[in-house]
Amino acid sequence: MPPMKLAIIGGGPSAFYVASRLLSLVKADSTNPPLRIHMFDRLWAPHGLVRYGVAPDHPEVKASVAQDVLMRTIMNCTHKFDTAAADPRLKFFGNVNIGSSSTPSPIPHTLNLSLTSILTNYTHLLFATGCTLPTLHPFLPPSPYCLPALSLVHWYTQHPSAPPPPPLERTTHISLIGNGNVSLDVARMLLTPPSVLEKYDVPRPVLDVLNRSQVRHVSIFGRRGPLEAAFTAKELRELTNLPDAAMVPIREDVLDVKETTRQQGRILQLLRKGSKNMFGMTQKTWSLDFYRSPMGLVLPDEERGMAKLSLAHTKVDQETGRAVPTGETEEVETSLVVTSLGFRSEPSAPFYDSDLEHLRTMPGGRVIDVGDGNKEVKNVYASGWAATGAKGVLAATMMNAYGVADAILSDWLPGYQEVHTAMTPEGAGTDNVNLSQQREVMNPKPDLENVPAEVQDGLKDGVVTQYEDWKKVNEEEIRRGEGCAKERERMGWEEARVFLKRI
Repeated sequence: MPPMKLAIIGGGPSAFYVASRLLSLVKADSTNPPLRIHMFDRLWAPHGLVRYGVAPDHPEVKASVAQDVLMRTIMNCTHKFDTAAADPRLKFFGNVNIGSSSTPSPIPHTLNLSLTSILTNYTHLLFATGCTLPTLHPFLPPSPYCLPALSLVHWYTQHPSAPPPPPLERTTHISLIGNGNVSLDVARMLLTPPSVLEKYDVPRPVLDVLNRSQVRHVSIFGRRGPLEAAFTAKELRELTNLPDAAMVPIREDVLDVKETTRQQGRILQLLRKGSKNMFGMTQKTWSLDFYRSPMGLVLPDEERGMAKLSLAHTKVDQETGRAVPTGETEEVETSLVVTSLGFRSEPSAPFYDSDLEHLRTMPGGRVIDVGDGNKEVKNVYASGWAATGAKGVLAATMMNAYGVADAILSDWLPGYQEVHTAMTPEGAGTDNVNLSQQREVMNPKPDLENVPAEVQDGLKDGVVTQYEDWKKVNEEEIRRGEGCAKERERMGWEEARVFLKRI
């Protein structure tokens, strides 16, 4: 069999899970054809959402995915990634943006590498690019008074995109639109005393802004009721246990519903119990405001220092499960609106399907080119959120990635039995797919060891990072953190680059 030289675009959990599965199943011996995997990530540090998406005060999520029932036997996902990266057949290249000159990288210091260079240097390609853009609300366009939650998450995790800090020194009331776990993460970060956060993986510049914060109340609006809330009991419990904030009690009629699942029962129990601090006894408060849907935002003027958020009152249609307006409305004065409505893939991504807002795939993650007659693209795959959309926890991502890895092997090695996982991406299937033709875009016979010339130059110039560089930075961040009694002290790109040049 011919060798496989796989390019993976993306360096988050899905990418590493696919690579780990392939390396473990294809042993580096004479019984198997050669395998090489080159992983390219726009971010200079690996692990994607594990580093730049998990709230800094949630180190247990970074360290393990044991919170999910299916994954309690797996204690440390970053250790698994380290094990995969130790295999010499896998090479990681960070700070590399795959794209075109017409779609520049959102991170200005990345090395730009064309997709054409990937197609000509590799036999196989996997998109593990995730969903990197926030879903915006049609009535709440971004402005100085309306930010996507992703901007705040990137700020407090020191993401290389380097968004500016929110104006917390002049913000007293924040309205969060959407009541998923990300909303509760943001609320918790804004309401937790910096003296508590400073022991975690919170960068010093973030703590400085939080120390100047004037936030006194956070409203979390959801268009449906407590049974339909997207947050988990674990996230809610953490919010109710905040040391210096109290929950506004929820009206009894809102909670007078009958749960149908154990999860709903736990959430209702927590909502009825309320926060450990009695309302009225703390300076900071938060509220879960159900059955509210945004209608618009009137920005402040010279006479009014606060914005006005218009909200429609809603109810849940019992037949469709959707939120429908009751006809009643209200206005809420607020300093800042933060929208947390999910994520989507970048429309400029190759093989992007605008109907799905991510790549369209067949079972096994095989990519479909919707722009070329719905043909399967031979030896091109997608895994994780790039294929499924932004849904599922790390355990679901791993199961999806393993299924894609098995599909890659079954297409490459005759006789390999493909294993189908339970997680099937939205839109996956063979309906309307042109199965009579495959589109071929990869090079069947590239140089097995060759790295694209642009990347080789980037390595020489210190612009491109490798996994060994990350390990050194990781050790130094932990060492610096020990000096100030915290988990780690993060480096940004420029600081990391100087550090790597010096050692």
